[in-house]
Amino acid sequence: MRFQGCMVALVTPFRNETVDEAALKRLVERHIESGTSALVPCGTTGESATLSHAEHERVIELTVQAARGRIPVIAGTGSNNTREAIRLTQHAKQAGADAALLISPYYNKPTQRGLYLHFKAIAEAVDLPLVLYNILSRTAVNIEPDTFAQLAQLRNIVAVKESSGSLEQMSRILEATQGRMALLSGDDALTLAVLAIGGTGVISVVANLVPRDVATMVERYQAGDRAQALAWHRKLLPLTRALFLETNPIPVKTAMGLLGMIEPQLRLPLCEMSEANLARLKAALEQYGLTGTRPRSQRPAKARVTPSAASPSRARRSVK
Repeated sequence: MRFQGCMVALVTPFRNETVDEAALKRLVERHIESGTSALVPCGTTGESATLSHAEHERVIELTVQAARGRIPVIAGTGSNNTREAIRLTQHAKQAGADAALLISPYYNKPTQRGLYLHFKAIAEAVDLPLVLYNILSRTAVNIEPDTFAQLAQLRNIVAVKESSGSLEQMSRILEATQGRMALLSGDDALTLAVLAIGGTGVISVVANLVPRDVATMVERYQAGDRAQALAWHRKLLPLTRALFLETNPIPVKTAMGLLGMIEPQLRLPLCEMSEANLARLKAALEQYGLTGTRPRSQRPAKARVTPSAASPSRARRSVK
């Protein structure tokens, strides 16, 4: 598959404290109709940290089944336990996923050599295209450009979702890997800038709400229409800021609930937005022209929060 365009960091909808399978299928259909390039279930936005192992596997299986080969699926399978990451990635391959997204190990803070050996072990164990996910703010360890240069020598490590926020680092990664790894933006606000330095696309949170608009921005840039791409960036930016007023995916699931797309349910330790931030989110949705938001007196009840279904080991393992 080609790692480019607008790929969506897919939410996991819940209803009555379980995965809402019907809603997930509807989301898949919407993305297919909207021109999304790939589906990325079981990442941070999919609340992987609070899914049980069985739920995690079911979400990936269901996404693949609903996609029916019409759109690639990049399954989140990372862990800070290398054996567990291998098992999850093997399951994703067996389920029919087209690729896997692997967060860098969090909490145990491996060295750069440990990071290399971790990803190498997975790459050698599972013959599946692998996208690495570098996000220091959630893992406490940065994958350095020199480490990416080593990893790029492995045949099936093919792309990186970069969320360092540093365009200088991203440029160094491209230089170090010499075109052997595609660079994907992991921050919606930086997508246009990442494209400008040689990136090929984005794994987007905002695309859960406006997939066609994010896809169009990327398409216009790649077609050489810089002015239209910039216009879309400017239009999307206030909405993007609103979707990160609080920890992702709290705002995006709240917004999807306001728009009637899913039930706005979260699992603890994630909880409902503050009243002040909820008002800012609603204002951003209305400013963007999204319909379906309800007056305060008629809006749905606050996002319901339920205890995590994860076991203690699962809570440590989450795909960010």
